[in-house]
Amino acid sequence: MIKNLNELLTHVKERAPKKRLIAAWANDAHTIEACADAVREGIAKVTLVGDVEIIVDVCDSLGIHKSMFEVVDCKDETSAINKAVEMVSQGKGDILMKGLLSTDKYMRGILSKEAGLVPPKGILSHVSVIDLPHYEKLLVVSDVAVIPLPDLNTKKAIVGYCFDVARRLGIEKPRMALIAPSEQVLPNIPSSAEAAILTMMNRRGQLAKGAVLEGPLALDVAIDPESARIKGLESEVAGEADSLVFPNIESANVFFKCCTKIAHAEIAAIVVGAKVPCVLTSRGDSAATKLYSIALASLMA
Repeated sequence: MIKNLNELLTHVKERAPKKRLIAAWANDAHTIEACADAVREGIAKVTLVGDVEIIVDVCDSLGIHKSMFEVVDCKDETSAINKAVEMVSQGKGDILMKGLLSTDKYMRGILSKEAGLVPPKGILSHVSVIDLPHYEKLLVVSDVAVIPLPDLNTKKAIVGYCFDVARRLGIEKPRMALIAPSEQVLPNIPSSAEAAILTMMNRRGQLAKGAVLEGPLALDVAIDPESARIKGLESEVAGEADSLVFPNIESANVFFKCCTKIAHAEIAAIVVGAKVPCVLTSRGDSAATKLYSIALASLMA
């Protein structure tokens, strides 16, 4: 089992062949630095799609030789994402990555029907892997960035995506917590009622076979054994969660940012559900975050 993001990097480095990454509007230092690190670490072969003059200037400022990459010249964000998506759809890339363009433009490019990256009736979702300083293992978390308010059917897909990521991380029997305000089943609270339904579905073999899925669970009992003990909660998941599935983007995003900004967690983040994994980090995220995200995408590709 991969226990932290540095172990993830090591694991991916040992795999072959290297994945082909296409970075859209890759004009910024953090993206180029992360891509250069991915090449040096032997994780990926990289194509940068963006303004070639800006890319050369940034490479020079970082002491990176542009010969490390293939560079495709595009002079604006829209043409860059369209070109990057086109290259992936033509089989020239295994991973798509967001550079210095907004998330809405990035997602529009992925969702373009002409590109064909999303299967008919496909559901895209965002999965993060969080490496917290004081939690003994990685946490697989969804959805902090793409789906505002998933319905029951969408939550089924999200559970499946988190399960897939957890299994790729070497967790044989992922413990998955469906987060709600309380561990009591409260019919008037949608997150609670839907968590109970999903739990029953999983017990009947209708969802993530091989996972232990339980909910509703409050956040404290999901990740803190002492809280679970005090509350007298008997559960395989309580206090031991490998994955947290949040009921909406507000709760997930607040948790995510508390982890990164207050607890100083390291993260990796991708969009799943398309034909290839798509790296989706904030434009302000560090080069290390982007590198970990490339490694996660490589693991899933």
